[in-house]
Amino acid sequence: MAKKSFPLSKVYSLLESGPVVLVTTAHKGRANIMAMSWHMMVDFEPPLVSFIVSDRNHSFNLLKATKECVINIPTIAIAEQAIGCGNSSGAKIDKFATFGLTARPAGKVQAPLIEECYASLECRVVDTKNVNKYGMFIAEVVQAWVDTKVKQPQTIHHYGKENFMVAGNHIKIKSKMK
Repeated sequence: MAKKSFPLSKVYSLLESGPVVLVTTAHKGRANIMAMSWHMMVDFEPPLVSFIVSDRNHSFNLLKATKECVINIPTIAIAEQAIGCGNSSGAKIDKFATFGLTARPAGKVQAPLIEECYASLECRVVDTKNVNKYGMFIAEVVQAWVDTKVKQPQTIHHYGKENFMVAGNHIKIKSKMK
């Protein structure tokens, strides 16, 4: 195998594998949507998710103030709206109205679910130790919703600039892990 040096500024594009998600927040009667792809599972039970939000992002202060959000998982069906949410600021526009997305009440948090997303995870922030230094929040998923009609969701995955891929074939490989 012939390998060559790879730019350190692009390493993230090799590791990005999770789907693009739409994080909703709500504060003082106004809901917002932020596109995000820097997230990972931290624990199984209770389910904990870690994610990075820049302090330059409008959602950063909303999330710090409310300590709750919904992580909505879109599919290719609304890819352009999802990317539009990532390329605009909720400080200037109502992203639900601008991108034709439907807010639905959540069960346990104030932030709304996005109807058009195939799954939604209601979250409460449980750890902010690394927020000021890295913008890293850790949240517990307190309620999860999934559209049972979607059997193999075609999620979108960002791997740098305008480059995306769509989740492909699902395969099973036997494991001895229980």
